[in-house]
Amino acid sequence: MWLTGATVIDGTGADPVPGQAVLVEDGRIAALGGTPPAGADVLDLTGLYLTPGLIDAHVHLGLSSDLDKLSTSRQLSVAEIAADMFANCRRTLDSGFTTVRDTGGVDDGIARVVADGRVPGPRILHCGPILVQTGGHGYLGAEWDSAEDWDARQVPGLFALSLLSDGPDSVRRNAREAFRRGAGFLKMCVTGGVVSRHDKLTDTQFTHDEIATAVAEARARGTYVTVHAHNNEGLRTAIDAGAKCVEHGSAVDAEMAALMAEKRVALVPTLAVAHALLKDSTEAGLPAHIGERVGHVIDGQADAIRAARAAGVLIGSGSDYIGPNQDHRGHELVLRSEIESPMQALVSATRDNARVLRIGDEIGTIEPGKLADLAVFGGDPLADPLVFDDPRQVKVVLQLGRVVKDIR
Repeated sequence: MWLTGATVIDGTGADPVPGQAVLVEDGRIAALGGTPPAGADVLDLTGLYLTPGLIDAHVHLGLSSDLDKLSTSRQLSVAEIAADMFANCRRTLDSGFTTVRDTGGVDDGIARVVADGRVPGPRILHCGPILVQTGGHGYLGAEWDSAEDWDARQVPGLFALSLLSDGPDSVRRNAREAFRRGAGFLKMCVTGGVVSRHDKLTDTQFTHDEIATAVAEARARGTYVTVHAHNNEGLRTAIDAGAKCVEHGSAVDAEMAALMAEKRVALVPTLAVAHALLKDSTEAGLPAHIGERVGHVIDGQADAIRAARAAGVLIGSGSDYIGPNQDHRGHELVLRSEIESPMQALVSATRDNARVLRIGDEIGTIEPGKLADLAVFGGDPLADPLVFDDPRQVKVVLQLGRVVKDIR
């Protein structure tokens, strides 16, 4: 396939190249520029803007339904849960996101049906169920529910938000269970969270030994532990125990950023969900008062991005959307553009996210040898970042060199 006429923004931070041709062969980018080989299929992208396929490093595809109906009142059938997840996968791909990292809610069943083409969607890397402590963030059951009742809400092969893990032995068992279900990494919640029923943002969760146990299990599999963290006390414990990625990081300051840089710990901010919950948490099926818990999270994450950038921390990009309205993943790039720049927002959502996911040798930039996961926009997102947030502006999407969306 010969892609011609587009302005190429390659994801490395280099200046855009107008009219840069791209040759795709066998699902990979074979060459930039030159002349088309005989018999090549020509995709005319004149006047459009070509970028690497976007990557969302913090999604919850398993939480694609009304959360109250899904987790508390249990009003949804398995068929309804699956239908909502499959629709979310399709919308995510149509928005230009060709890869996502699911940080809690799915297991390998959904990843497999998307990977083999039975359901349209992005490439899915996932942690399986999150490891959470009893009463901690990631447990959405009511106060009167038992732990056994929470475990019974899992749908094997489709949905499992979290496993209650108390003590190193329990953490070890559940880490191994997550890997058995196809996890590519582990996630733990080491502080309270915004979407919580039983804790505060200032709470710390899990001990050093518990986190170190998960880290040991991840290292044995050649992978890593990422942690949900909204305060630095819990985050410091997690980094000391060997965690290599931080989700949210709303309290990260210059001192913490320096530690993260020293220990090569990445940061994945999640601005979009905080803005959505502040606006109306009931749209996700959450109580209205949840919006009040957002507190300093929005400004805190903005400050964390600036501190982390100054320290040289690898910074990714994640939307963290939950509930049925996950149509605007690109809003994360709009919000990041306001803090840094549209180019930096794009680099974070492509090259740097690929590095966070540890697949930077395969995706994230438009370079020969990389997989041909590509997004084509109708307008210049560097001049107008709102283009990132409009699925109608995503004119073409290629996944492994195949056109999966074309509305030119």
